[in-house]
Amino acid sequence: MMVWLDLLKPVMKQIRRPKHVVVKFVVKFFPPDHAQLQEELTRYLFALQVKQDLAQGRLTCNDTSTALLISHIVQSEIGDFDENIDREHLAKNKYIPQQEALEDKIMEFHRNHMGQTPAESDFQLLEIARRLEMYGIRLHPAKDREGTKINLAVANTGILVFQGHTKINAFNWAKVRKLSFKRKRFLIKLRPDVNSSFQDTLEFLMASRDFCKSFWKICVEHHAFFRLFEEPKPKPKPVLFSRGSSFRFSGRTQKQVLDYVKEGGHKKVQFERKHSKIRSIRSLTTQPSEQHTEVPKQSSSFAYGDDNDAAAVQSCRQGKELKASTEDTGQHKSPSLKKSPKEGRKVDGAVVSTVEEEEEASKDRIQQNRPQSQQPSTAGSLTGSPHLSELSINSQGGPSVVNMSLSPNLSPDAKQSSPLISPLLNDPSCIRTEEEEEVRRKRFPTEKAYFIAKEVATTERTYLKDLEVITSWFQSAVSKEDCMPETLKNLIFSNFEPLHKFHTGFLKEIEQRLALWEGRSNAHIKGDYQRIGDVMLKNIQSMKQLTIHLWKHNEILMELENGIKNSRKLETFCRDFELQKVCYLPLNTFLLRPLHRLMHYKQIMERLCKHYPPAHVDFRDSRAALAEISEMVAQLHGNMIKMENFQKLHELKKDLIGIDNLVIPGREFIRLGSLSKLSGKGLQQRMFFLFNDILLYTSRGLTASNQFKVHGHLPLYGMTIEESEEEWGVPHCLTLRGQQQSIIVAASTRSEMDKWTEDIQMAIDLAEKSSGPAPELLASSPPDNKSPDETTVDQESEDDLSASRTSLERQSPHRGNTTVHVCWHRNTSVSMIDFSIAVENQLSGNLLRKFKNSNGWQKLWVVFTNFCMFFYKSHQDNHPLASLPLLGYSLTIPSESENIHKDYVFKLHFKSHVYYFRAESEYTFERWMEVIRSATSSASRTRALSHKEPHAY
Repeated sequence: MMVWLDLLKPVMKQIRRPKHVVVKFVVKFFPPDHAQLQEELTRYLFALQVKQDLAQGRLTCNDTSTALLISHIVQSEIGDFDENIDREHLAKNKYIPQQEALEDKIMEFHRNHMGQTPAESDFQLLEIARRLEMYGIRLHPAKDREGTKINLAVANTGILVFQGHTKINAFNWAKVRKLSFKRKRFLIKLRPDVNSSFQDTLEFLMASRDFCKSFWKICVEHHAFFRLFEEPKPKPKPVLFSRGSSFRFSGRTQKQVLDYVKEGGHKKVQFERKHSKIRSIRSLTTQPSEQHTEVPKQSSSFAYGDDNDAAAVQSCRQGKELKASTEDTGQHKSPSLKKSPKEGRKVDGAVVSTVEEEEEASKDRIQQNRPQSQQPSTAGSLTGSPHLSELSINSQGGPSVVNMSLSPNLSPDAKQSSPLISPLLNDPSCIRTEEEEEVRRKRFPTEKAYFIAKEVATTERTYLKDLEVITSWFQSAVSKEDCMPETLKNLIFSNFEPLHKFHTGFLKEIEQRLALWEGRSNAHIKGDYQRIGDVMLKNIQSMKQLTIHLWKHNEILMELENGIKNSRKLETFCRDFELQKVCYLPLNTFLLRPLHRLMHYKQIMERLCKHYPPAHVDFRDSRAALAEISEMVAQLHGNMIKMENFQKLHELKKDLIGIDNLVIPGREFIRLGSLSKLSGKGLQQRMFFLFNDILLYTSRGLTASNQFKVHGHLPLYGMTIEESEEEWGVPHCLTLRGQQQSIIVAASTRSEMDKWTEDIQMAIDLAEKSSGPAPELLASSPPDNKSPDETTVDQESEDDLSASRTSLERQSPHRGNTTVHVCWHRNTSVSMIDFSIAVENQLSGNLLRKFKNSNGWQKLWVVFTNFCMFFYKSHQDNHPLASLPLLGYSLTIPSESENIHKDYVFKLHFKSHVYYFRAESEYTFERWMEVIRSATSSASRTRALSHKEPHAY
């Protein structure tokens, strides 16, 4: 039987027969989100636990998952793939029973991990393991009332019931009222069901009273650790008689651990990977120092942020009939740590410190960390911050609480560790000291060409994920629903799958080249690999063979929209798919991604050729690659312009109600934005949509669909526009006089008024040159310019307006964070020129982010597209956890008074919302500033066209 030592009691009082006891450090509490394990050492220890569970058959899964797990273990131990070394290593090391049958599959997976560091391998191992049903499960044999053999287990969510290795029932903590045991019977009292008045009590029979009490203690500890705010206080001892057990959980709860890490109470520990032939990133980037000479007391580095009470604990095995502990005594699984001046007592090779020593070390650690106030903590929760109103947590438009199952009792205002924290790919700690930062900069290449090549890789990762939205997620959803004609299926997927296959190989080549460039690969290859032009030239030349698929995208877009128009079932299916988290942009936007990607290649090669001197070894290949991609862009550019306009019209159609024929041949979108319309009730906020033949004005009602209701339209043929500030006494006021109707509108600023004036005048000129007035709009509501709902919308209460402006998210079946909604809330406008510039200014990569009132920098994977920053834990994630629309934001560099003493930091602020972002180099800093400036400052038509080809309006 495996039991846990009580940290508050002397060890000798708990161990009756020391000769028959083996004390081991093993994981006790398994976090549902491994991203909260912020230290590389902690993740390494958890990875060793997963490795041990695999070997002992506790972590059961299918062959593919098993092979993938082992491939990451092999990568962390011997480095990059080499067939001979792999076979020799697998022959000497048995990770699972009957491993021989999976060796080929293991090596096949290992081949794909080129350049992956041990820290990255640990992270990937935990990412896969945590998704398995048996992750962290310790089975306890029992029987139900009918005598059927079952297994009980406890996890962060509650108590689980298994039959064999199959979960058959689960009792969440929220449903459990009381846990108790009586002799061999384990009792679960559930809370009353909503539909019944009686209380349900479940009874399970275990092998003995000791087994039953042991499992009850484990359940009590799991409930306290994952559910309580703080350590429960012990009951006062009774004077005469005691009834029941006085056992209580001792140690920090999960919330206390997270707060402890946030406050910087933990200490980084130097360690060595005993089973790895390659050194860890930390051991390469930091040198041993005086402050790291202590042994981590008890379990100080096994938990979330090196907590000494929470995760790694001791298992005690008593008697011959007792079960095996979670680690094999034949192998030394714990990392090699530097010895403390105070040696703890040893029990069969395991160091066990006394409680007094532990408390003393904890006090010393806190005192040592207090002077280091400049070292930030990884605090600053995205979901718990006051800036939530500016962040769209998911694509449905509603703010969702991320990972609240970790600590359900936390209030939304509680300062908890962010679920967006992930280990750095090049430095596993989210917090770097100045010395670590300096060492890191010396280790990695610093030349501009390297960072240009890295931009190719980071943006290619995002592009591949965008292709997978179509080739994987959309195709899978379509195959389950009989809603799309076979001809349309074949048209879409037969043209996207070759692109996905090609770019998968392209990305691997780029990442392998970067690994060689950085010196991360241990592959023994000689040659000059500090260049990227040859890889780009080779793949761009191969890409030309895929042009036939790119020409089909116009047909794909039109056929899909026609299918949606003609089939209500397909329309509903596509709308539902857009509400999935993975579809973070409008569906038809993903259909244009391959054409947009060609422009990105062209821009990157232009920057590379501009950087290289003509005599550079990579200049010739780079210039040839630029010539090849420029030719492809020139051939497809005209087609892409038409497709962008077509896509934008259909996207706007989804945001509007009261109009059925928005998309007609010859109609082109020019600008959308928020203006105030002057009426008898004063200035009322309206959303205006300007096309080359007509001007629509709408309002956003408090409806379930979040769409904009068309109130009226003005044909541009015969319209005049004039400034009328003095006439009406309203700043930035314009009068639009049509042939049948005139309206007075006001912009929020002078620059907004100038943009509208310029675009409306240009649209009027285009309408005059056309054959005549625009066709009448077919409206689904009464055709008069004054909608019956006008009064209702105009009388919208101030509270409703305030509520709608403070959050871009609403629980509704319609996407609430589109560009139209952002313009409404931020009282700004966007033109088609801005959309075209935004298409060119897309960027992906890692950034460190900091809130105004927080001390910590969090490393996030950030994708910038469609005037919005999307945040991910890592680039492997399938969908963003949060988004920040940037329209209306100001982009600046922090001032001295803000005390941001870091390089390459830029600041984003809108009203009271302030965010700081930190780039890794001067080049990436300039690139992020360039692309974000394109979204935060809308260009005027004259200035935009001065450095861009004229748009075909």
